[in-house]
Order: sequence, then structure tokens, then C-alpha cells
Amino acid sequence: MKDRLVSALKKSAADYTEVRFEINDSNSITFRGQEIDSVSSSKLSGGIVRACTRGGWGMAVFDSLEDLGNGIREAGEGAVLVGREKTELAETAGPATAEVPARLERDFRGVSLDDKIKILSGYNTILLKTDKSIATTQANYSDSFRTVHFASSRGNYFREERPRVILALSAVARDGALVQRAYDAVSSKTTFNVVQGLEALAEETARRAVKLLKAPPCPGGVYPVVLDQEMGGVFAHEAFGHLSESDFLYENPQVRDLMVIGREMGVKELNIVDDGSHPGLLGTQAFDDEGTPTGKTYLIREGKLVGHLHSLETAAKMGEKPTGNARAIGRGVPPIVRMTNTYIEAGKMSFKELLAGVDRGIYARGMMGGQTMMEVFTFSAAYGYRIENGQVGELVRDVVLTGNVFQTLHNIDGFGNDLKILQKGGGCGKGGQSPLPVTDGAPHLRIRDVVIGGK
Repeated sequence: MKDRLVSALKKSAADYTEVRFEINDSNSITFRGQEIDSVSSSKLSGGIVRACTRGGWGMAVFDSLEDLGNGIREAGEGAVLVGREKTELAETAGPATAEVPARLERDFRGVSLDDKIKILSGYNTILLKTDKSIATTQANYSDSFRTVHFASSRGNYFREERPRVILALSAVARDGALVQRAYDAVSSKTTFNVVQGLEALAEETARRAVKLLKAPPCPGGVYPVVLDQEMGGVFAHEAFGHLSESDFLYENPQVRDLMVIGREMGVKELNIVDDGSHPGLLGTQAFDDEGTPTGKTYLIREGKLVGHLHSLETAAKMGEKPTGNARAIGRGVPPIVRMTNTYIEAGKMSFKELLAGVDRGIYARGMMGGQTMMEVFTFSAAYGYRIENGQVGELVRDVVLTGNVFQTLHNIDGFGNDLKILQKGGGCGKGGQSPLPVTDGAPHLRIRDVVIGGK
């Protein structure tokens, strides 16, 4: 494969050319309510060529290696048509050639489809039978084994195997017109074992949906809030991480002015990291999809903005170093600047100490949904609890947090010592590319003066 790709690239007249060829084996199973809804298996292959001439990009997607030569020609012709400036792409350090096999403790490809269906059916049955208030359920299993071959006109080549297995469970409880949903999921890139032995998780998910039927809505107001590791990680990813992606920064001068290196972002204990080289996580890759080695990038360090996330092009245009964050969800789309494993580093406080500083507040747990617009965010927690005099109290539902990300970062006044990087198996969406495998995480966080919507 290497010789074939490298040989074809020699025929390109563009300033820069790269080719990515992928093979993806995947399976998925879905139960809805009492019935199995779908079962699918597929094996897809194909590639994409990107060429750059005078700063203009041309692309061509192909299904067979027999069409590689035509793809290189078509991408080069497209680049010539749109190129008007100067090709600016940062140089990268790292091996010119690399083979990166998957490191699997237990390979899901060795488990029969029947066994996978049986496991998922068992969890779905638990969801359905836990309580008479459960109206419907959804149980999903999926796995994929993606093999990526990459070569560029700079002489770089890698072959990397990227496996992933996901199991997600959802229960919907109903009491008249009131409907509540609970959700949980697990995922791994190293072992099928992660989806086994989850009977207790299935039951707890269903029981939480039922309990939320009786929980009062969260009262609106301005409160001190403690975020659990999932909610804190989503905040780091959604509210701040996307602002750090330099294709967005480069195209938005207003945000670029807000995200100036050296700007004070919070207290000295605040550190936010994106690390595509962290061992064993869903967002981990040896190389991004432009052939740049991944690594650990501090975005905020000791309360100050110290880094952005880059592709080769954004790094060159902004005068910074590439970070290995050009990623694509598959062979038919170009890489764009994306996060990998994004988290807030741990502090020194215990969970009990974080609560002790709150007389009347909210403990927000899990993530149900949300949106961001520039620096303004609105997130819905999966559920929450009142905090009264430093103690976790009554369960509440409909916990909606909103605010300005920069002000909120300054208002974090407590960092737990219990960092968790969660592998829920969902994925990030951007530019029409979803779901991209990522993880996020945080320790428990305490934040002053959070606006919570409600009654």
C-alpha cells in the first residue's frame, strides 16, 4: 500500500498533495422497546486526495485504488482553479514512516453477532422490567475497526488501526403527561469486555428515569453549583474547547481577539488540556489525518491562555506550531481542526470539601444536551440535587445552566482531586462531520454565581 500511494503522489504537480485510504468494518444493533429494531454489518473502503496550489485546495473522493491516479489529477486541477495566494502549511516533526497496530485486550471481531445481540437483549429486558412506569427503552451496540493509510508529497506515510466499541442504554418513564428519560453509555478502543457485566448499570438507568418522575423541577436563580466529572468535561469541551479550534478562530476576528495567547482566563489552579496521545482513550491517535503526530497541548495553564488547536494550514497562518488536531470522521471528508481528549486537570480538594463551601446550591450531574453560541453557553444536566448546608439533598430535574464561558471560568473556585476522563462513546459534531470519537473529563468543580433556569 505504501509504495502504491507514494508512487502515485509523484505524479502530482501541486504545491502539496496528500492521500488517505481507509477500510472500515462495522456492526450495529438496536433494540427499541420490546423489539429488535435493526442489525447491520458493513465493510467499506475508499479514499480522498487533497491537493493545495497557491493556497487553494482541491479534493477528490474515490472508491477503488484503481481510481487513485484520477483522484490525484482531479484534486490538482481543482486546486489550480481556486488558488490565488500562497501555499502556507507548517512543517511537522516526526517519523516519515510508521505502522500503528491496534492494542486490543479482547477483540470484538472475535465475538459472534448472535452473542452481541444476546448481551444487548439482556440489558434491554432489564430496562423494560425494572419498573411499570417504564414506557419505552432503547439499547444500542456498535463496533468499528477503521484502518487508515496516509501518504503525503512531503514523504510521510503511516498506517494506523483505530477500533471502537460502544454500548448505550436509555429508558423513558411516563406518569400521565410527564415524561422523563435517563441515559448511560460505555465505550472502549481496547476491549470488548467493557460492554459486559452491565446489568446493574441497566437497572440503575431505568430507576433514575422513574425517580425523576417524582423529582421537583430545579428552582431558577443564581446559585453556587458543583459539577460532576461528566458535566465538567462537557463544559471544557463544548464551551471552551471549540473556541480553541483555530479554523474557527482564524475565520472569526471577534473571537480571535478574545482568545489571545497570554490572556488571563481564571485562577492559577485552572489547567485545560487536549491530549491526542493519552494512552487508550477514544480520542487517541498516533497521528492526525494530515500525518502530524498527536501530543499534549495545554490550552489554559495556571489560569492563562497558552495554546490553540491547529491543522497544518491554521498553524502556518497564525504563526504557531501544528498540534495534531486535523481530524476526519472517514475517508469521504477532509480533516478539519477537532479536539481529541479534552479535560480540566485535577486540583486538591475532596468532594466533601467542595460541598462544605456551599450553603444553598445545586449539584449538577451528567449531560442531556445543550448549545453554545460564541462565548455564551446553555447546558442541560441529566439530573441534579439540591445542596443544603454542605450536604447533598433532594433530587431535582430540568437543571439548565447558562452563562458566559469566560466569566464562568473565572468563577471556578474549587477543583476536586478526582479527575475522570469519561468514555461514553458518543462523539463530537462539527462542519457536518459527526460523530467523531472524543473524550472529555474533569474533576468535580465548584463554580460561583451560575444562572440556572427554572421555576
